[in-house]
Amino acid sequence: MNLYFRLFWLLFWRTRHCRKIDFLGTSRITYRALPSDCDINFHLTNSRYPAFMDLARTYMLAEMGLLKRFLKLKWMPIVNAAEFTYIRDIKPLKTFEIKTKVVGWDEKYFYIEQRFVSERGLHCIVHVRGVFVCKGKQVPLDVLVKEAGYTDAAPELPPEVVKWKAFLQLKKERNM
Repeated sequence: MNLYFRLFWLLFWRTRHCRKIDFLGTSRITYRALPSDCDINFHLTNSRYPAFMDLARTYMLAEMGLLKRFLKLKWMPIVNAAEFTYIRDIKPLKTFEIKTKVVGWDEKYFYIEQRFVSERGLHCIVHVRGVFVCKGKQVPLDVLVKEAGYTDAAPELPPEVVKWKAFLQLKKERNM
């Protein structure tokens, strides 16, 4: 239930009062780990990380000034793959910040990095690969980037994303 409350808070309050960032800027949003977010080990449960990440990516689109436009166009984001590296736990009632940024794109997917950070340091790094779809079809990346107002060349993907991308391709080929 608290995630629905956080979603409504995000959509009806936070997005109206957010700062503006550019397309490759870093979005920052802060949350507190409520007891209902935690597991029997008394830390943020692994299943909450993706839920918080969804909220943070939505907030990033709002900070970029793209959320309303993409909703009007009926473009819906779809996560294709994600890889998590957990470093240290987040304790109950502790605040943490999620830093979200687009790190690049290729001919088919865009890549986002999300970091969970608190006063204790880095807790988790996640890379997400995704697309936007409209009426069951993928929105071409060049159209998406143009709609975002970004005119420069795509940034070079970070080395860890390049290796992860190759690993995903290897997994796909092995299962054919």
